[in-house]
Amino acid sequence: MSIRALIAAIGMSAAFAASATTPNELKAIEAPIQNYFMAQKTGDAQHLLKAFSADAKIIGHINGVLSNLTLTEFAARFSGKPADDEAQRKREFEILSVSGNAAVVKVSLDYPKIKFTDYMSLLKLDGEWKIVNKSYHSEAKTAP
Repeated sequence: MSIRALIAAIGMSAAFAASATTPNELKAIEAPIQNYFMAQKTGDAQHLLKAFSADAKIIGHINGVLSNLTLTEFAARFSGKPADDEAQRKREFEILSVSGNAAVVKVSLDYPKIKFTDYMSLLKLDGEWKIVNKSYHSEAKTAP
């Protein structure tokens, strides 16, 4: 059962799951996600360093192979320039749940040849929200 189906089954919306959190806190939770998006958009790994905690883990399957990276290894994959197909890339997120100093955010990266679904675990560390773990699913797209 998907998270959306589970939330619907218990009669709670994703917005309600975060409703006990103040608008300012929600904006603070969005900040690392926006930095992650900026890294994806520009190819500049410096944005990742703002978004993730130094000891974050990035783990998931790509082309059926498990990838388990440190933040340093993940950042090394960024070229410093936007992807050639940047204009066709779409990114969006939703805050699924916030409990005190912990949050979960679902991110969709819809690119021309592949779609990623990321689940970001965030913690408020020293007064600032950081991504501490990214687990993801990737799905290659077939040409029309």
